[in-house]
Amino acid sequence: MSTENKNSLTLGGAVAMGTGVMIGAGIFALTGQVAELAGTWFPFAFLVAGIIAGFSSYSYIKVCNKYPSSGGIAMILKKAYGPSTITGACSLLMYFSMVINESLVARTFGTYSLQAFDLGFDKGIAVPALGVILLIFAFFVNLMSNDFIQKFSYFMAFVKVGGLALLAFGGLYVSGFQFESLSAVPQKTSPISILGAIAIGILAFKGFTTITNSGGELKNAKDNVGRAIMISLLICLGVYLLTCFAVAGNLSIEEIVNAKNYVLAEAARPAFGQWGVTITVIFAIAATVSGVIASVFAVSRMLAMLTDMEIVPHSHFGMPGDIQKHTLVYTIVLAIILTVLFDLSSIASLGAIFYIVMDIVIHWGVLKHLKDDVEASAIILITAIILDVIVLGALIWVKIQSDMVVIYASIIGFVLIFAGEKIFLKYKEKES
Repeated sequence: MSTENKNSLTLGGAVAMGTGVMIGAGIFALTGQVAELAGTWFPFAFLVAGIIAGFSSYSYIKVCNKYPSSGGIAMILKKAYGPSTITGACSLLMYFSMVINESLVARTFGTYSLQAFDLGFDKGIAVPALGVILLIFAFFVNLMSNDFIQKFSYFMAFVKVGGLALLAFGGLYVSGFQFESLSAVPQKTSPISILGAIAIGILAFKGFTTITNSGGELKNAKDNVGRAIMISLLICLGVYLLTCFAVAGNLSIEEIVNAKNYVLAEAARPAFGQWGVTITVIFAIAATVSGVIASVFAVSRMLAMLTDMEIVPHSHFGMPGDIQKHTLVYTIVLAIILTVLFDLSSIASLGAIFYIVMDIVIHWGVLKHLKDDVEASAIILITAIILDVIVLGALIWVKIQSDMVVIYASIIGFVLIFAGEKIFLKYKEKES
């Protein structure tokens, strides 16, 4: 069985982990992706994504306040749907979306690192190589105690939030609060494209779910899960908007799109010169390192909980230690494979599709089966479902027009996950 360290995480530690995952995956990795789709509306896209994330968090908060667990997502699904194919498959959708997120952040780490340090390698090789190094580092950090991880997350969250705020204010001051991108003649950006950008932007906030996966280890979890989620979302929304306006004050939309994988470093160049680029890269490294560590911490625990619930198969492969250590190994290995094989745009879109589908299933399950038990509002749940369906449909339509590889990968992923889960559960039923 996996192990839980009861009461080993504080409210501040949970907030640090939530913001760590969100900021690591969000503003550094996704600003350029969102701006490419939304054009001059990209700050608006982040704002709406944050609002949708707030509605989405409602289901998680209501259920986890009553039933805190280190398998937060899986626990909610099992409460709603029982030990079924839907529970297992949607839990795995969440798991894979988080691993995809780790790959996204790992590649972002490599991309930003190369902006300040010329390592003499081909960037096509160096970016994934640096990402793999980060993932291996995250593996060894996660072998340490919860107390160490919590203190590390505290420190890094402070560095990221404070550093980004200072850079953003500095960029705004140097630009004279003239927003070059936003004041330009608006591009012909369709409403569908903007909605697709919002869907990508949701990834910048989904890190709040890592808090639900730490419920079994959080002090006073029945109150602090919800508090930690809301505090994290508000902090990140403020940081994202401030940074977006700083970027808009120093770069045109064309410049943002051209440098979409390292846009914050590029935005620092006209404001602060090469020193600004170097400082931004240092903050990006801090953000991505802590983001990967916090995400791996949460997702490996979630997979361990799924194993304990006997919803997914597990093999020791001759490894020593408990299940949680094994799931940590699986998570890192899978993230390394994705980091090597996929670029940032493909990873972000695939992760968004998996996550939003799972999110819709969560809201529907709470609405149909748990609403009265957890005293949830049907109006809020229905609103969350409608918002998710709108942005998911828009993202799929945009990708059908521009990148069918993501659509094919999504279909293959859904088929393999749902079919594999159904076969496993039938096999388990026969065995018993």
